[in-house]
Amino acid sequence: MILHFTNARLIDPEAGTDALGSLTVRDGAILALDAAKAPKGANIVDCSGKCLAPGIVDWGVKIGEPGERHRESFRSAGLAAAAGGVTTIIARPDTAPAIDTPEVLEFVTRRAAEASPVRIRHMAALTKGRAGQEMTEIGFLLDAGALAFTDGFAVTTQTKALGRALTYARSLGALVVGHPQEPGLSAGGAATSGKFASLRGLPHVSPMAERMGLERDLALAEMTGVRYHADQVTTAQSLPALRRAKASGLDVTAGTSIHHLTLNEFDVGDYRTFFKLTPPLRSEDDRQAVIAALAEGLIDVVASFHTPADEESKRLPFEDAAPGAVGLETFLPAAMRLYHGGHLTLPELFRAMALNPAKRLGLPQGRLSPGAPADLVLFDPDAPFQMDRFKLRSKSKNTPFDGARMEGKVLATWVGGTEVFRAGE
Repeated sequence: MILHFTNARLIDPEAGTDALGSLTVRDGAILALDAAKAPKGANIVDCSGKCLAPGIVDWGVKIGEPGERHRESFRSAGLAAAAGGVTTIIARPDTAPAIDTPEVLEFVTRRAAEASPVRIRHMAALTKGRAGQEMTEIGFLLDAGALAFTDGFAVTTQTKALGRALTYARSLGALVVGHPQEPGLSAGGAATSGKFASLRGLPHVSPMAERMGLERDLALAEMTGVRYHADQVTTAQSLPALRRAKASGLDVTAGTSIHHLTLNEFDVGDYRTFFKLTPPLRSEDDRQAVIAALAEGLIDVVASFHTPADEESKRLPFEDAAPGAVGLETFLPAAMRLYHGGHLTLPELFRAMALNPAKRLGLPQGRLSPGAPADLVLFDPDAPFQMDRFKLRSKSKNTPFDGARMEGKVLATWVGGTEVFRAGE
């Protein structure tokens, strides 16, 4: 099957370009850019001047299978992703049970392939039960398809055990993903320390908890030589440590959350629990500093950190409510706030949302180059709409953008050259 996309505004994060052109797809892979004419027998897709970009690679999505299927299933997550222009989900291992054995990993890999219209790949737990004590069978999990290893938000205090796990991961070339947070200092925190949290009477945590956790992880990365990725860097205080680690030649990358790039601590406002996240929303100064670090390339990856929560776990007092927000469908329109605000260009955004995560995880996606998988999103960055959480395809509806006026609509999504979503259908 041959597809020929014409009159497309091609967003190429690898070349850093944003220009009108054409793109040809054959047998699920990109064949050519700006071909002189459409190949014989090709199906023509007129993009009408709208943006055609590599599908988003969303690193750090929670899916409720196994254990919490009522919050999100592979099917519902895949449908939400397709509608949001996400063509590859990198799922977290914080399931019940955790993805800490080859058998569990093989089960979720098979279920995802059966149920989801988009690609789903998995990270595995670094320690058994994500308990921070005994390392998992990293070699066997790599063989079973694990892309990286993380205990997620379950940050261990057992530094010696963590060091042993990192040393072993280094010997196998495995990528380890850490959540930079000092668990003792951050325990029980629902907001970021400051005047606003004090006025609202919320239990709070200092931004230094993130810096302390990052400094520890970077020291262990230096000691062991492991390939390391910090999943969420959200404060200005953490940036100098990250800069020093990169300047010294450590194999270190960092990511951040689209919610921390587009919202701040004041959005908590009247204690709306949809704004309770992990880590908590930061000050406006922190938000601006992290945006600047992303534009500079100091922060490499942006992700949604899609975390579904049912109504019962959110309809509680703010400090007792479950943290997290869904983001698969709101990721792209939220990112358009950075584009329309003049902070980043579209190629820079898709570098962080598609190309960089794919490169770090060793995946061929995230590119518009010949030979790359034809995982594509067609979108209108200027289309306005008002977010209605009840129209989301996720089983859970906990989005902080409910009722917000946004810009940026996904028009169609392709995975391996097969259309998996079209607006209005």
